Amino acid sequence: MSLKAVLFDFNGIIINDEPIHEELIEELLLAENLRSQPDEIRKFCLGRSDRACLTDLLTYRGRPVSPVYLDQLIQRKSIAYQQRLEQLEELPIYPGLHDCIQQLQAADLKLGVVTGAIRSEVEQVLNKLELMEVFSVIVTGDEITLSKPEPEGYLLAVQRLNQLYPDLNVQPGDCLALEDTFVGIIAAQRAGIQGVGIAHTYPLHLLQRWANWAVDRFSDLELERIQKKFSQQPLQSGAPLC
Repeated sequence: MSLKAVLFDFNGIIINDEPIHEELIEELLLAENLRSQPDEIRKFCLGRSDRACLTDLLTYRGRPVSPVYLDQLIQRKSIAYQQRLEQLEELPIYPGLHDCIQQLQAADLKLGVVTGAIRSEVEQVLNKLELMEVFSVIVTGDEITLSKPEPEGYLLAVQRLNQLYPDLNVQPGDCLALEDTFVGIIAAQRAGIQGVGIAHTYPLHLLQRWANWAVDRFSDLELERIQKKFSQQPLQSGAPLC
């Protein structure tokens, strides 16, 4: 087994936009005459698609909505999100992101994005950062049926990698996922992919309970060490790399 691909989450890994999403969800709730609760937003929304988040949050509040109306809420939120980003002079990108990408590219690893975010939002950010061409595959929340922690997005990313690079014969065990939430790590591991937790959203000591490896920041990733572990033996889910 060898490391062939690294799959990035988007919100909370590439862009530090969780506060923006929380504000927009609060605005949607207010429009529904509901008062937001930060603990509920974290419980139902972190790491998950807007569809899963809003469905479960509104149902929990006793306000289930029809699929048509849910689509309208998601569209309203997406438009507001993109407008909010356009107002920013500089996108809130995590320190070390570009250096990490350069390091992975230098190692000839394929890169992808697996996220619950809507494709138009992802493309807006990656285009602005001039990173669209960096990622061979991008799987977004509007392309899958089941949100993280279900593995559908990661399995689709592996399938698309093999469509692009059939000679590479990528298996889930040849991939590494970079995630900032528990549901993201669980999704990767359910797909058979090792997960690295980066402490952008949760404390390091909590991520260590779930991830195969946990680090505080991008600069703490030790690619050579990871590659050595991949080449030695298959890793068991939940087994630390360090």
